[in-house]
Amino acid sequence: MVDTRNGSTVTEFVLVGFEQSSPSTQALLFALFLALYSLAMAMNGLIIFITWTDPRLSSPMYFFLGHLSFLDVCFITTTIPQMLVHLVIKNHTLTFASCLTQMYLVFGVGVAECILLAFMAYDRYVAICHPLTYAQVMSRQVCVRLVSTAWFFGLINGILLDYMTFRGPFCRDNHVENFFCEAPIVIALSCGDPQFSLRVIFADAIVVLLSPMALIIISYARILASILGKAFSSSRGKTFSTCASHLTVVIFFYTSAMFSYMNPRSTHGPDKDKPFSLLYTIITPMCNPIIYSFRNKEMKGAMVRALGRSSLSRAESV
Repeated sequence: MVDTRNGSTVTEFVLVGFEQSSPSTQALLFALFLALYSLAMAMNGLIIFITWTDPRLSSPMYFFLGHLSFLDVCFITTTIPQMLVHLVIKNHTLTFASCLTQMYLVFGVGVAECILLAFMAYDRYVAICHPLTYAQVMSRQVCVRLVSTAWFFGLINGILLDYMTFRGPFCRDNHVENFFCEAPIVIALSCGDPQFSLRVIFADAIVVLLSPMALIIISYARILASILGKAFSSSRGKTFSTCASHLTVVIFFYTSAMFSYMNPRSTHGPDKDKPFSLLYTIITPMCNPIIYSFRNKEMKGAMVRALGRSSLSRAESV
């Protein structure tokens, strides 16, 4: 046990990140992550713009897509810009308040995205399996309530997990072996017994990760069962492809998040944590627009119209 009477209270944390890498490796990582971040921001920003401005994209599916992209923008902006700065400068310190705020935003937005993905799967289930009642079941008011519910539970959940992470004093080593303040790693630096906090986070992860994932699996299983039960149609292959694509994103996001928050810390290490953290903090937000939107003909048409209006505006201003 550490004698807290002789230890100094931690007022800031040091994000180790990739500081042990060589300068050339850090330069390569900076260029790579900057390109990925820029691409993710551009794609998600375009989706937000067209789903919120194009009247032809007024269905619930596009309403949810716009909010998913907004969540992705918030999620990657919470962690990646800071990581890029730390790849350039040698000072990797983060104040106690900044670490707490970052962790709250990661929790809040991440949980909201988990819930929203489940609602999106349910929306597809109603659209495909109950098309005659789709307009009534997924009305505009219902969609707004579902998105509000995702945000509400995400932000409330962030308060709980932040409290469990920072409820004890910190007087041990303040080095966080990751590129952002991740709860299980920070809890391990607490002076008190971390087991209670880790158990609460584990139980919370079961609820906020496995419950939405179960709804997603059930929704797509019923979609597939409905398609297989019908006579052959030209849309069967498209539906299979869409389901497989959506489930791929879900698997990437959920498995990486579950590894971070539902595994014992003894099985973790910097070499294991960072790849999974990168997967759900930047790779998934970048893939979401490709999987959910860019393969859709209506989305492609809206993008062409938006880019055409932009080109026309520039031409008229010259």
